[in-house]
Amino acid sequence: MTGRFGTNIGDITIDNEVVAKVAGLTAIECYGIVGMASINVTNGFVRLLKRESLTKGIKVDIENNVITIDFHVIIEYGINIRAVADNLISTVKYKIEKFTGMDVGKINIFVEGVRVD
Repeated sequence: MTGRFGTNIGDITIDNEVVAKVAGLTAIECYGIVGMASINVTNGFVRLLKRESLTKGIKVDIENNVITIDFHVIIEYGINIRAVADNLISTVKYKIEKFTGMDVGKINIFVEGVRVD
């Protein structure tokens, strides 16, 4: 579904892809996040997505103007996963709620790999 608001002069519709793009750009700014992951279902191979393809590692659902986001991420080796996840959740929640005016109900993080730089 999409987010939908009614105003006195018309309706506003926010597509899931827009929310996913903002969430992805916000996520890669977070400390410890290397990038989004794409999973090959056939062989379970995980690969790092380029900046242009960020939304392929993010799934957004909007129901009754409440947003649920699933992230498939690759994190930097040696960083505390819990700290990275907490930072990602709070940062994305704040920015998405500020950007869309909708509530973020749930953010799920799936760590698909680590990368040594």
